Amino acid sequence: MAREIVLDTETTGLNPLTGDRVVEIGCVELINHLPTGSHFHKYINPECPVPAEAFAVHGLSDDFLRDKPVFAEIAGDFLDFVADGTLVIHNASFDLGFLNAELARLGLPAIPMARAIDTVKLARQKIPGAQVNLDALCRRFGIDNSNRTLHGALLDSQLLAEVYLELLGGRQRGLSLSASEAERRAAARIQRVARPPRPHAASPEELAAHEELLKKLKNPLWLASEAT
Repeated sequence: MAREIVLDTETTGLNPLTGDRVVEIGCVELINHLPTGSHFHKYINPECPVPAEAFAVHGLSDDFLRDKPVFAEIAGDFLDFVADGTLVIHNASFDLGFLNAELARLGLPAIPMARAIDTVKLARQKIPGAQVNLDALCRRFGIDNSNRTLHGALLDSQLLAEVYLELLGGRQRGLSLSASEAERRAAARIQRVARPPRPHAASPEELAAHEELLKKLKNPLWLASEAT
């Protein structure tokens, strides 16, 4: 059983090394690449003002965040939820950079980058030259992101879970699980055994029976054709 956690964060800025903090964490659990319905979602008081630029991205204001728990209060629940699952993150270095900065403030071990699957890198490998931001990938794969008027960690995690499945091959992945393409084609071939041609000439008995039948018919067409 493969357990993965699709994860996203919202922050007060772009650089945790200059004091920017996490204001929201959203996680969605996948088992064997499929959502289980289990998730983790917390708004966090960053203990610092939210700049206007960040507010324009996620819409989380100082007033809204003021009564939310600080990171230290939710860190244990967060770590319990992710446990040892593989993390699926869009631009993993950004989110893990912020989370590890928060963990470092508490004297807790960092989350290794090796635990993360970066879907930005995965998308660039799968569809080179294409736009790989989340909105562009949703459009490409026909995923409804109409509710995404602002960035939100939980919504973005849910959308990313769908994008991730498509990057892995979507519903068509199952076609390759039972047999390779060559095996499927081989199985579809029909082995035919050559047979000798059947004789079509009538036997003497069949010819005699036919003559008797003609005698019983009135002006049979067969005789008329022979006369001409």
